[in-house]
Amino acid sequence: MLVKNRSWFFILFVLVMAACSPKVRTVKKEAEKPVEKEKPAEKKPIKKFTQANISLLIPFKLNEINLKTATKTDIEKYAMPIDFYQGFKLGLDSVAASGLNFKLNVFDTQDDNAHIGALYNNDRFRKSNLIVGPVFPEGVKYISNYSKLNNAIVVSPLAASHPSDFDNPNLISVVNNIDLHGKKIATYIAKNFNPANTIVVLINPKKTEDEQFATPIRNYFLAQGNTKFIVQEYASAYTFETKMIKGKQYVVVVTSSDRAFVLPTIEKLYKLKNLPTGGYNINLFGHPNWVKQNYPTDKLQGLNTVISSSYKVDYKNSAVISFVRKYRTKYGFEPGEFAFKGFDVGYYFGKLLSTYGEDYLEYITKEKYKGLQNNFSFIHDEKLGYINTSLMLLRYKNFALNIIE
Repeated sequence: MLVKNRSWFFILFVLVMAACSPKVRTVKKEAEKPVEKEKPAEKKPIKKFTQANISLLIPFKLNEINLKTATKTDIEKYAMPIDFYQGFKLGLDSVAASGLNFKLNVFDTQDDNAHIGALYNNDRFRKSNLIVGPVFPEGVKYISNYSKLNNAIVVSPLAASHPSDFDNPNLISVVNNIDLHGKKIATYIAKNFNPANTIVVLINPKKTEDEQFATPIRNYFLAQGNTKFIVQEYASAYTFETKMIKGKQYVVVVTSSDRAFVLPTIEKLYKLKNLPTGGYNINLFGHPNWVKQNYPTDKLQGLNTVISSSYKVDYKNSAVISFVRKYRTKYGFEPGEFAFKGFDVGYYFGKLLSTYGEDYLEYITKEKYKGLQNNFSFIHDEKLGYINTSLMLLRYKNFALNIIE
């Protein structure tokens, strides 16, 4: 049943739904001027869509699979695009109650830029009010020239790359880049620890990806106004041990997500905190990729470990329970990580199109969203487009990750 359900969703390309009326805000007159009534400020009329056209670019790779003979194992290799598409579809379904008709054109990019380029002459694609995808950085980079030349709005739904990699003012970046993660961690440390007795330590092996996380943290504490903290940097926990001072509080940020490096580092820090002769006061902060990795939870808890994350699903939340039930009923299996991501993207942008019509971009920085898995709070940069800045901080407690901010 799993194979059957996932296979036929590969070839579903058009969805039709329905539109809602926006709220109108009025302006009060000034109480100090009784002579004339002040006219309400004229509000620019919203140009409603009769039908919003969305193009979804997903690497289904239909050319690589025989749907007649595919096994469950074969289909599982393509689970990400299937889950994202099906979640996205349910997101638009939920907006349908608002009233707007959507025309969803789903294109298989086959993870190949030539297939993306071929869409530029496709009439359905060219009439898109919104393009969602490609999902991988190379595809997002490739489509940037088309986006700029044609003033086409492109949503990057899954790539965590920095928007400067694409240099596209028409890009909407959903996934938080590593700079935002670093700034979130640094801001939390500055707000919650006393610089008079706290030393901030970066354990940084200085590989490229390690530096990407370390740089915004280092820059934050070097900036004017944040220099009260002593900041030290070491290549390993073993070097750090030789410089430690009893009585100091240490905030240790491990900038790596290389498990071969991180695991012994966690073990070493835990031992330093729990020395038989009296340990050191250590609070650990980790790389955002740790959320997908497996480390000893008891030691992470013992170190009060905090990590930043773009997403977190609360399975006790009523909206999540409802989504899981609908997804299970409609598709016959459980929603994965990308199904939740797809729903949040589909619902948020569908709602923007439904509510604000052709002017939806004017409201993207005003419309905050708390989703099933992701939260959206966009800022606008004239060169880099629209960037989601909403991040969560999670702490290991009771053998689970809990939201603390």
